Amino acid sequence: MSKGDLSKVGSRNGHGLELRGVRRVFKQARSNLEVLQDASFKVSGGEIVALVGPSGAGKSTLLHIAGLLERPDGGQVLIDGQDCLGLSDAQRTTLRRRAIGFVYQYHHLLPEFSALENVMMPQMIAGAGKAKAREKAAALLETVGMTPRADHRPARLSGGEQQRAAIVRGLANDPSILLADEPTGNLDPDTAAGVFAQLLHLVRDGGLAAVIATHNMDLAQRMDRVLRLEHGRIVEA
Repeated sequence: MSKGDLSKVGSRNGHGLELRGVRRVFKQARSNLEVLQDASFKVSGGEIVALVGPSGAGKSTLLHIAGLLERPDGGQVLIDGQDCLGLSDAQRTTLRRRAIGFVYQYHHLLPEFSALENVMMPQMIAGAGKAKAREKAAALLETVGMTPRADHRPARLSGGEQQRAAIVRGLANDPSILLADEPTGNLDPDTAAGVFAQLLHLVRDGGLAAVIATHNMDLAQRMDRVLRLEHGRIVEA
C-alpha cells in the first residue's frame, strides 16, 4: 500500500476490521508454540464483538496483531478493506493513530498529567493544536460524567473514573476501530457494569467496529456476537 492509500483508510464509513488466516508462532528453547493458527474473523462498522477464551489462549496477541502493534507470521490484517501488513513501520504508526483506538485492563494514564491532559495527549501527538485538543478532551470527558474531575491527576481518581478517562482517551482521535483488552477487569462488579455500559454507548453512538476481550460472560452476552479463541482458531460461541 502506498502512502497515498493511507488517506482512504480509517474512515468510520469504511469496512471495519478483518483478519484472514492469521498465524503467530513463538519460538521456545526446543520447540515452537503456535499461539494463533488460521485465526479469521470480520467486524463491521457499528458492530461490537466479544472475544473470549481461557487465559493464555492468545487473546492479547490477537488484539496486538489486529491493532498493528505486532506482526503475525502469516495471514492478513485488513482495515477498511486494505491489507496493512505490507506497510512500513512509519505507515503502520500513522494508520494506528488515525484508525485504531485502544483500551486496556489497566488505564495507563500518565500520572503527572490531569485526566483532561491525558485525553489531550493523543490528539496533540497526531498533530492537533492545544486549544482544539483541550476543547475536544473536555467534551469527551463530559460524555462520561467526568467534567468535575477533569483537572484531577489519576492518583486522585477512583478506579472507575480512571477507566472512564482511559476509554475516552482511546476515542480521542475518532478511530474507526476500537480494541479493548479486559477494559473492566480491574473494577468491582458494580463499577464494571457502569463503565461497560458507557463504553457500549460510546462505541454504538460512534459507529465503530469494536473487539472487546473479556472473561466476563455476562458482559460478553451484551455484545452483538461472541467469538471464542480455541486452540489458536476463532469459532462463533
